[in-house]
This record gives sequence, structure tokens and C-alpha cells, in this order.
Amino acid sequence: MSNITKAYELARERYAALGIDTDKVIEKVLSTPLSMHCWQGDDVTGFENVGGALSGGIQVTGNYPGKARNPEELRADIDKAFSLIPGEKKVNIHAFYLEADEKVDRDAIEAKHFDNWIDWANKGGFGLDFNPTCFSHPYSEDGYTLSSGNETIRKFWVEHVVRSRQIAEYIGKKTGKICVNNIWVPDGAKDNVADRFAPRARLAQSLDEIFAVKCDPAYERSSLESKVFGIGSEAYVVGSHEFYMGYAMKNNHMLTLDMGHYHPTESVADKISSILLFSDKVLFHVSRPMRWDSDHVVIMNDDLMAIANELVRNEFLDRTYLALDYFDGSINRVAAWVIGMRNTRKALLRAMLEPFAAIREMEYAGDRTGVLAIAEESKSMPWTAVWDYLCEKCGMPAGQEWLDEVRAYEKNVLAAR
Repeated sequence: MSNITKAYELARERYAALGIDTDKVIEKVLSTPLSMHCWQGDDVTGFENVGGALSGGIQVTGNYPGKARNPEELRADIDKAFSLIPGEKKVNIHAFYLEADEKVDRDAIEAKHFDNWIDWANKGGFGLDFNPTCFSHPYSEDGYTLSSGNETIRKFWVEHVVRSRQIAEYIGKKTGKICVNNIWVPDGAKDNVADRFAPRARLAQSLDEIFAVKCDPAYERSSLESKVFGIGSEAYVVGSHEFYMGYAMKNNHMLTLDMGHYHPTESVADKISSILLFSDKVLFHVSRPMRWDSDHVVIMNDDLMAIANELVRNEFLDRTYLALDYFDGSINRVAAWVIGMRNTRKALLRAMLEPFAAIREMEYAGDRTGVLAIAEESKSMPWTAVWDYLCEKCGMPAGQEWLDEVRAYEKNVLAAR
């Protein structure tokens, strides 16, 4: 019996005394899908070369060696990261990660341009999620896409998003796993605008036209993502939280909550229970905003644990799609994936190991002292022993040994780029 197994046996006894079956918890946490964002691996570059430099309120910093330069390298890097991340996973791709023999603009993308991604996902046994790419394009340079007052531009982006939804449906059918299609547009202004209403009315019109084209919800589910601010849209964002929440609730669409898209003092975790009172599902983007939407690598902090606790305590996991969204070009990009994904899985594990039933009973009884005491004591329970065993059970490094594998991959593969 390994030391990890011995430690787990002791931890299992302690959790059993609190009425928690750690074997069932491990089963549950491993079966919870996490969607990993492909754009961390190439600094949100994509494979179309239409728009040149990254734009649309997004900025990746750093120039660490080894960035993926083509689809084969990007998929190889994802495979490496997946070999170090336990549990069920998906890969989240943007429309401009298409593969075509000739230049294809975004209003002409087709499902066939993603067949290589689908074949790769089927071989690996995981699903794919999708996103229309409404930034880094000549038709997004003035700051407006679906809300543009230029009808040619607005129609171009409507067609792009319609095709993205259809591609997502195609992906869902081919993989046998629902493909979540997240719609985010960078529309807004750097300085104050006189008319805030008209662009929002045009955005609503565009969304009406997009959703008039029906897709099978068994294979495709679209979600709407708001933002409070972006580089180049500091003064005004057309797709605000209030806009998308109103549109989504009125028209029975899914809403995306991104941890970095709200005011720094807001608790994004606190929004989940309100949204799920009126919507059947929610898409959650796990990120780490150090200063607004700065998209740092996810770490095990209070914000992440608040999200995990809210989802687990209220049994919301089956109603939530979890996707990661950050990009850091200043460190090893494979390591950035592994750190963020493992931390998100750890947070879910910790939340599932909390004696929530006992805490809730005390809360209902008005025992606030007990609630605080037990909640705090549970933080020092041996959850790390359960995590180590979970990793060993999956044949993956339990501790920092995964970093040795990433460093070897960097030396043998990434350095050659």
C-alpha cells in the first residue's frame, strides 16, 4: 500500500465520521466536465490570419518560448496538458481556429473546417465547445459588430454567429456531447457616447435574427456573455450584464457569468442562485481578474472557492457548464492550463468534502456560532489526502511532480519551436 493510499484511508475515516463518503465524492468530482480553452496555447492567435493583431478589448502579455504555431502543435500541447489533469474534460475553441486550404472569411465558415478538431476529440473521448470570433477582424475595428450602425457590417456578424451556432450543432452531433456556443461581442466605446440606446436596440435586433435560425438543443446550446469594460470600451459596453440578463430571461436563453467581467468588489458567486431561479442552466467562465478583466491563471483563492461552494451546496453542477477563460503568455502555456484546471478541480473537491448538511441544519436552527465554527474547521480537514489519492487513482502525478513532466516537454518539444 502506497503512502498516498495510507493517508487516504485515514482521511476517509475522518470524513466518514462527518457523514461524507469520500469514494462517492471522488466519483462525482471526476465526472464533472471542465471545458479547457484552446486559446491559452497560442495567445489567442487563431489560424486564419485575417485581422492581424489581437483586438477587441483583449490583450495577451508575455513572450514565453514555445507558443503553438499551428493546429497540430496546439492539439499536441492540449494532449500533454490533459495527461496531467484528472477528470472529464472538454476543449473550448473559437471560430478563428478553423482549418481551411484557402482563406475563408468569417461569414463563410463551414462545419467542415472543424472536422480535424472533431476527429481529434472523438479519438480522445472528449467533447468540444465553440465560440463565434467577433474580434481581431477589419469589421470589428471601429468597436461595433452586432450593434454596428453600418448594415453591411452588422449583417456580416449576424451571418458569422448564425454559422457558428450551426457549426456547434454539427460538433454536438459528431461528438455525441452537447456543444455550448458562447456568444460574446466586444462592442463599445473608449469615451463617452451620446446615444447608448440605439446600439443596444441593434444588438437585440441582431440576436433576434440569429436565434430565428433554429438549432437542436440536444446538440447545441448558445449562451450570452456580458462584460463591464474592455480595452477600447472603457466608457461604454453595449452588451452589459443588464442587457444580456434581460434579453436572456425574456427569450429563454442561457446567460454566461465570467468571473472577470464584473466590478472587482462584486461577488460573481452570489449571482448564480439568482440566475438559476429563472433559467434552467448557466455557463460559468472560471478566470482570475487581478485588475478588472485581466484573465490571470486560476489559483486556489477565496473567489474560486466561493464559486465551487455555491455550485456544490445548492446542487447546481448539473445545471452549470464550467469553462475556463484566461491567457498568459509570460509563463509556460501548458503549465498555465494544468495549474488552472487542477485548481478548479481541487476547489470542487474541497466543496464536496464540506459537511454542508450539518452546517445548513445549524443555519436553519439559528445556530450562527456553529455555522461559523464548523465551516472554518472543515477548511483544515485532510482534503489534500483525498486529492492525492484521486490523482493516483487516475494514474497522474499527485503533487508538483507534474511540473517535471511539463519541463521535460518544454525541453524536448517546445524549445524546438
